[in-house]
Amino acid sequence: MSGPNHSCGVAGIASASDVVSSLQKSLMIIQHRGQESAGITVFDKGELQTVRDNGLVHAVLTDESIAHLRGKVGVGHVRYSTASSKSVLNAQPMTVGTGFGAVAVAHNGDITNYDELVGGYKARGASFLTESDSELVAAVLGKHMALHNDPVKAMKGMMGELEGSFALVIMINDRLFGMRDPYGLMPLCIGGIEGGHIIVSESAAVDALNGTFIRDVAPGEIVEVMHDRFVPHQAVTHRHKAHCMFEWVYFARPDSVIDGREVYDVRKRIGEILAKECPADVDMIMPIPDSGRAHAIGFSIASGIQYEEGFMKNRFAERTFILPDQSERELAVSMKMNPIKSTVKGKRMVIVDDSIVRGTTLKKLISMLRVAGAKEVHVRVGSPPVVAPCYYGVDMRSRDQFVANGHTLDEVRDIIGADSLGYISIEGLIAAIGKPEGDLCLGCVNGKYPTRIPGEAERFQSTLMSDF
Repeated sequence: MSGPNHSCGVAGIASASDVVSSLQKSLMIIQHRGQESAGITVFDKGELQTVRDNGLVHAVLTDESIAHLRGKVGVGHVRYSTASSKSVLNAQPMTVGTGFGAVAVAHNGDITNYDELVGGYKARGASFLTESDSELVAAVLGKHMALHNDPVKAMKGMMGELEGSFALVIMINDRLFGMRDPYGLMPLCIGGIEGGHIIVSESAAVDALNGTFIRDVAPGEIVEVMHDRFVPHQAVTHRHKAHCMFEWVYFARPDSVIDGREVYDVRKRIGEILAKECPADVDMIMPIPDSGRAHAIGFSIASGIQYEEGFMKNRFAERTFILPDQSERELAVSMKMNPIKSTVKGKRMVIVDDSIVRGTTLKKLISMLRVAGAKEVHVRVGSPPVVAPCYYGVDMRSRDQFVANGHTLDEVRDIIGADSLGYISIEGLIAAIGKPEGDLCLGCVNGKYPTRIPGEAERFQSTLMSDF
């Protein structure tokens, strides 16, 4: 609830029958990954048909707005803006006409060498109408298609130019492809559904379509998806991966499986480890819903302290974590949460949250609990302190926005108004996720990044990168 903002979710379906309804449903399931805009593009009768706009899926992709769409292959996208603006021009899928066919691109992540690449392409005569990474992807793909006239070879060449994070679904005429950056920073998986296959950010969308999860797309892999099969092509292989730890801590739905680890199980394990690392003498454990729920359950199990729901959540409020600016987030808190007075009055409690970035949301919630009669409010956090920017698709761009920067643990406790504060350790988080430290991106909590970022430390070495 108090954590950082994520960027996007992507989906693509190839089927023996129309895919529009299934794409709409899959985007509703991954709506939590982006609430700013939504869109669907399908290939029909030799051309692309698109519906996209700012707004939630149910408001943009209404039965009326998509009634004219027909197609057996399509891609979809939900968006939260990070680097680029909120203009509807940046809504996705991004579509372009090229000499080799109609192309639709949906992207999750951030291309860290975007400015460098755009500058180079403009110098060679290219023009860009948006600030979207997806338009850049289409331009790079176009260059390599002209060289190779083969989508897979072109995508391999494109992967060699792009730096940063990307999970992409790309439609070239009626051919559907998915690809994932060589570090696997952003999630992407393949599922079988009735009459076809889906490639999507989270496995929960496969479940919602009564499908069967097949596997994750491997880091550095390109997959062509057809209604009756999928064909993988390994483009790049790195010894170490860099899966974003925040997928398990906060971003993904609890019922999704990300790179072989069920999100709910990881979050519950985080809570168990947190209870051992940061115990508290209290009457009850309660979550910040919904993101802290599984963490709090794990904390309750490990501590033996009763679990209670102390906040009533407005189910129709937007996810505050991915609202675009701080004023909107703060206004949304009181609209979204209300303490259950009979539960909290006179009680000493631990509230469990997934993460703390700015601390303003949590400060307001603690104040609300005290007004409702809470005797003591202790805070336990399922992520280590966030102290460094994310360059890979999370809206944490400057160090001055992190409350943990420049403040001691006790100072952060006082800022948010808690009686005590405890974070899970980096070692505890790694143990909960169950993957080697060298296969995780922990840049925002340890300041070491898997790719070259000017002025930042690169993972596995101590020197700072001053230039590309």
